[in-house]
Amino acid sequence: MPDEPHPLHEPAPRWRRRKEARPQEIVAAAMDVFAERGFAAAKLDEVAGRAGVSKGTLYLYFPNKEELFKAVIRAAILPNLEEAERMLAADDGPSFALLERLLTMVAERVLTTRIAVVPKLVIAEAGNFPELAAFYHREVISRGFALLAGLLRRGIARGEFRPVEVEHTVRLIVAPLLFGAIWRSSFEAAVEGGPLDLRGLVAAHLDHLRRALRPEGGPS
Repeated sequence: MPDEPHPLHEPAPRWRRRKEARPQEIVAAAMDVFAERGFAAAKLDEVAGRAGVSKGTLYLYFPNKEELFKAVIRAAILPNLEEAERMLAADDGPSFALLERLLTMVAERVLTTRIAVVPKLVIAEAGNFPELAAFYHREVISRGFALLAGLLRRGIARGEFRPVEVEHTVRLIVAPLLFGAIWRSSFEAAVEGGPLDLRGLVAAHLDHLRRALRPEGGPS
């Protein structure tokens, strides 16, 4: 009769084997639950169940739903912002080419990841949870706006862009991207005609920006 496996040699339970992965699994599960239920209606019991952990384990990493929501924002948005900041810091080429790279990158992330749902969630919950809106503004919007403002000022200083009111222009640049994210997360599944052609929208937006930012007497 074969020997019985020694208890010390049995495979460790999933929760023990992957302790280091638990926060990421919880955040991924929370993204799904928040996307489906919204922040107010989301239940931490459901997040814990989808992540395969107990509610007590969830609380070891995230003391409340607000902190879990902040972790979702950090995981979904901040790595992309950091990548964009590194890209702009390392590239000393023409300013419009860099703007084109940046907007194209954002469009690709909106199309290929769950990132599109985050602005929708923040907008939907901002009135009832202003602290979360303030967090999103501080961690995401302010950094993104500063990134674009710096690029515009660089282009103006080099004579690559005509002088524009920078703060307003930043908001005009962002607006179509925000529209695309909200459309994809809110309307795409409910309307006929297929998904929004976000790549085409960004191409048209860049064409308009090229004309709007071109300095007087610059090439067409």
